Amino acid sequence: MRFVETWTSATLVATRDLSPGIREFLLRPEQPVAAFAAGSHINVGVDIDGRPETRSYSLVGEADCRGLRIAVRRAPDSRGGSRYMWRLTPGARLSITLPSTQFQIDWTRRHYCLIAGGIGITPMISIAQVLARRNADFVLHYAVRSRRDAAYLEELQGLLGDRLVVHAGDEGRRLDLAAAFAQLPAQAMTLFCGPMRMLDAARHAWADAGRALADLSYETFGSSGLLPTEAFRVRLQDGGVELVIPSDRSMLDVLNEAGHEVISDCRRGECGVCAIDVVGIDGEIDHRDVFFSEHQKRENRKICPCVSRARGILTVDTLHRTQAA
Repeated sequence: MRFVETWTSATLVATRDLSPGIREFLLRPEQPVAAFAAGSHINVGVDIDGRPETRSYSLVGEADCRGLRIAVRRAPDSRGGSRYMWRLTPGARLSITLPSTQFQIDWTRRHYCLIAGGIGITPMISIAQVLARRNADFVLHYAVRSRRDAAYLEELQGLLGDRLVVHAGDEGRRLDLAAAFAQLPAQAMTLFCGPMRMLDAARHAWADAGRALADLSYETFGSSGLLPTEAFRVRLQDGGVELVIPSDRSMLDVLNEAGHEVISDCRRGECGVCAIDVVGIDGEIDHRDVFFSEHQKRENRKICPCVSRARGILTVDTLHRTQAA
């Protein structure tokens, strides 16, 4: 398994509201956590209607003796993780993993571009702190609906000054990715975290600019997609079984709970281990992974059930596993 997780206990020390829809949680692990890489995240054990599940949250800032900070956006259309977290009060006990990161950062570069969409600002804070300390040449583009929704805005303004560019939609200042990339030196590296629709736009703009895909490193939200999150149905090709995938559960969890085992690893749509074959579509697939190429997604022959969803009815084959390579 590529994603080895070490779990430990933690206590929720304090919470504070950063905006009407974003709350910060200060967690104190049972045992001290060593310094972690910039852009790291932890997994948190949550309880969704009596079912134990996990959710991933980026760590805010660098290592701090007070504990680990995460920020959770309250999402009405989520699978229930944010609702669970927002109900917690100081003193609550949680299970968390040790920090890890999926960001591939080349710290030898001279120029960097950081792009955050909404709550995607959380992993960028520690990265910006490291770059500022190194006096690197970089800019952070922060795209939000409004400044009222911009978590950590004052903290970032104090740290970055004019290296922070805020793109507030209600001010008519939407992020122009093509223009942002055109201003970068040839060997610049871009780091991105935001919703799937924004990531798709960033990848297309990056490719259109003639830049190497290896110079674009990113994370996205496993719950974000191009379609609204709603219930859909899945039929198994062998056996005639039909399952309902509720809006607050993943296809992977429902399949496994029903006894149709699908192996998995990252559960973030990044590794492709859980990929299964799609043999029929009566509706539309919402590919929310970052593993398959755009061409593979258009073909609709495979799906990552850990994060991807659909509208209508999908017929899948869990016995004939797809090639994840």
